[in-house]
Amino acid sequence: MKLVILDHNGVINQVSSTYIKTPDEWKPIAGSMEAIARLTHAGYRVVIASNQSSIGRGLLDMSTFHAINDKMFRSVQQAGGRIDALFFCPNAQNDKCTCRKPGIGMFLEIKQRYSTELSHVPAIGDSLRDLEAAYQAGAIPILVLTGKGEATYAAGDLPPGTQVFPDLATAVDSLVIRA
Repeated sequence: MKLVILDHNGVINQVSSTYIKTPDEWKPIAGSMEAIARLTHAGYRVVIASNQSSIGRGLLDMSTFHAINDKMFRSVQQAGGRIDALFFCPNAQNDKCTCRKPGIGMFLEIKQRYSTELSHVPAIGDSLRDLEAAYQAGAIPILVLTGKGEATYAAGDLPPGTQVFPDLATAVDSLVIRA
């Protein structure tokens, strides 16, 4: 089975310094919907692993979170793609849980749910914590320079073997060519 793990904010959709709090604030990054469609058509199962501390901080309730994600799922479907599952950690950083990236809890849940080793699974993110979680879980860390990606790249100290691409569309092109 071909599987890919994507972060949410900064990879699929634009980030906001005040968080995405409504469906109207959710805006896809140019080319990301079509990139997910290419993954789907290439036989990948696309899953999202995302920290959502805005829930734990009380900035976002679950019904609004679901409405935002419904918009994302519909946008992906309209482009001809599919997201198979959304894994998220609602906890704030101070909660010290194991699911919040750079913890690997979400990755372990994905591994169990899909009954697969992660050593061949690309995990695409825009922050160091995305890459650290992927690396620690045994997945292939891929950095995109959208969202927080440029700052992450400039700070250096990326996990060994991290691949770097300008955006999700370019990363997907590389994956689909290799598949």
